[in-house]
Amino acid sequence: MSLAKVVARRGRLLCALLLALAFNLYAGAALAQATPVATLSRQLSQAETDLAAVDHALDSRVDKDARTALRSKALAARDAAADASGRLQDQLSLVDAQVAQLGPAPAGTPEAPDIRAKRASLSAQHAALDSAVKRGRLLGVTASQLVDEIEQSQAEQFGQRISAHVPSPVSPTFWRAVLRSVPRDLRRVGLFAETGGAQIQTGWRHTLPWQAIVGIVVALLLLIPGRLAAQRVGQRFLVDGAPGHRVRRSGYALWRIVVGTLAPMLAGLALLQGLRWSGLLPDRWGDMFDALVLAMSVSGFTASVGGALLLRRQPSWRVAPIGDEAASRLRPYTLLLAALTFVNIMLDAFNKAVSASNAALVATEALEATLHLLLIGAALLALGRVRAAQTSDTAGETRRAGLAAATLVAWIVAAVAGIALLWGYVGFSLFLVQLVTWSVLLGSSTYLLMVTVDDVATTLFVQDSPLGRTLTRGLGLGGSSIDQFGVLLSGVLRLGLATVAFGMLLSPFGAGDGVGSLFGRLGGLAQGVEVGGVSISPGTILRGVAVLFVGMALVRAFMGWLEGRYLPATALDGSGRNSVSLIARYVGIALAVIWSLASLGIGVEKIALLLSALSVGIGFGLQAITQNFVSGLILLAERPIKIGDLVRVGTDEGDVKRISVRSTEIELADHSTLIVPNSELITKSVLNKTLASPLGRMQIQFSVPIGTDAERVRDIVRELFGVEPAVLDEPAPTVFIDTISDGRIMFNCFAHVASPRAAYSARSAVLMALLARFRDEQIDIGTVPQRLELVPMPGSDVPPIGATPPPHA
Repeated sequence: MSLAKVVARRGRLLCALLLALAFNLYAGAALAQATPVATLSRQLSQAETDLAAVDHALDSRVDKDARTALRSKALAARDAAADASGRLQDQLSLVDAQVAQLGPAPAGTPEAPDIRAKRASLSAQHAALDSAVKRGRLLGVTASQLVDEIEQSQAEQFGQRISAHVPSPVSPTFWRAVLRSVPRDLRRVGLFAETGGAQIQTGWRHTLPWQAIVGIVVALLLLIPGRLAAQRVGQRFLVDGAPGHRVRRSGYALWRIVVGTLAPMLAGLALLQGLRWSGLLPDRWGDMFDALVLAMSVSGFTASVGGALLLRRQPSWRVAPIGDEAASRLRPYTLLLAALTFVNIMLDAFNKAVSASNAALVATEALEATLHLLLIGAALLALGRVRAAQTSDTAGETRRAGLAAATLVAWIVAAVAGIALLWGYVGFSLFLVQLVTWSVLLGSSTYLLMVTVDDVATTLFVQDSPLGRTLTRGLGLGGSSIDQFGVLLSGVLRLGLATVAFGMLLSPFGAGDGVGSLFGRLGGLAQGVEVGGVSISPGTILRGVAVLFVGMALVRAFMGWLEGRYLPATALDGSGRNSVSLIARYVGIALAVIWSLASLGIGVEKIALLLSALSVGIGFGLQAITQNFVSGLILLAERPIKIGDLVRVGTDEGDVKRISVRSTEIELADHSTLIVPNSELITKSVLNKTLASPLGRMQIQFSVPIGTDAERVRDIVRELFGVEPAVLDEPAPTVFIDTISDGRIMFNCFAHVASPRAAYSARSAVLMALLARFRDEQIDIGTVPQRLELVPMPGSDVPPIGATPPPHA
């Protein structure tokens, strides 16, 4: 080997060594700042231990509270494993970068000892880190599986609870079981009261329980005078003497809810804490008093939401469009619902505290379902009477379709719940009636929050507000842009609130994932046949119909917001709004249909395949409809014809009233409607008199004898044009001499009006004034006199008419 080759090889090895050392220094600094591998390994070990404990606990039946704690523990372990795995992956990437910098070991040539040692060290680190990363990922998968198992178990227990069947409450078998369990339940209640009473007597003998007395006094002060005083403060600052502002109105409604919820909750906490500090709270009574605080909070929230929504005493500050009579009639039912909620929570807590028998639990559920049914029925009857009275008083007012549909659904659910209760499905009946009341409460609170969000967003982000003026001056934004942002922000926030409320619909009943799991159970009730990988069964069909209904309802709500709120805040004209509205409506309907098909298991690729298979048939069979549809899209996009334009199609002339994707409606002068296919407007000539300019022009032509003073005639015409109010000064009227023929001067006069629709009446008015003025001025504007002369045929003796006869005649 030559000396040059040896030097070159040593030089390459030296450069590689220097680069490796430099990168090693950088990587070492990065690793020094990173979390040590040992710490991350301990984190993975702890996550593995927690997951093993969760897995072991799931081997036996767990209640709702334990299941919730296990789910939280599994989620925490999954997050910890993911965090450790991510940190280890970062360190593994650094090690891989160092290995790549060293490159592969040269074949047949020994490496330097330090390079070889470094390569071995990096290989060992890579193996350890790769194993730890895989371990963390495996723990994440295990945690996800355990969470799915917990949610599935929760859904199964929920399904078992609502599908449990017992003897009918109207049958003797049901009451015999209840009576047989009465002695045992009475002994448990007596033992519960005796144990608690003994502990209370023990605590009372030692000293005066001043803590309990203070707690009771504070609770009463918070519950009655404190709550009323807080409401008066909000009324004084937000209602009395304040201008009628939307934000103040919604803020007062929220203030009533906050006060009505916090006052009972704080009162319950004061009572509970006073009893605990004084030692008068028995150990077995602790859970029941905790439930007391919860019951006071929930019932207070229920009553305050109803009061804020109805506002009987401040009807002018009422947020919802509810009449005074309806508010007065419905208010007692909101208070009854709050009282029933309090009783239900306390009964459930008492049964759990005394370990009541299964018969007592079923009897309690039957009683709760019956009370809910009575309340729902009475409220619906009162609402029906109010609607009937309003309909008779205002005969021309249309009923609200949404309220009627909601009332019908409530009646159907109440009827199903009553049948289920009589049939022995007490849990299912109680679930349905509680779902109705919870839906009313959730919907009312969500509505109030939506109104508040809309009021705040559309009040802050408006061009006339201080914030709007600041944005206009500071950022140069237009007023329309600020208004649009406020409307869009309101829409996004309200959509988020609706999504959260929709997800919370089934959460109080232990239904797992809520709507998703409920639809999953409904789909599993009937196993249908699979056709082309798509399951066809009653469950899937119902799910598809329900999804389509929800999708169309969302499209309708979005279109109402778009047409009523967003588009009026834009600078678009009526035709532009119509174009945007039509395109958004059809896109929304298409998305709703695709969503419905996807819920049936028909993916987008299958939909595309179906459309491609039908495209040939659609092209031939629906050629005219397709042509009009495409032409309608062109009209909406290019807008050569807009709503309100004055157009002439053939011999018909009228105003464009509506443009759809298939045809265009034109209102003629006789108030009839001409429906023109869109393809006619695209492929044929159409006269649009208002496309380029909204101005109209009228033309007047007449002639005067050649001896008439032409300048005088011109001045008269100009004067009459100036007198007519419909004639515009700009562009100015013009008077021309068109020609001189047959001893007469031909005048051609033009004037502009504000609209082509005003040209005819203005032209008639000017002609009437012109005739009267020329008659006063003795100016002849008649036609050229015509002379008829009959010329005889050659050789005929008949003289022409008007000729002098010969003398011999």
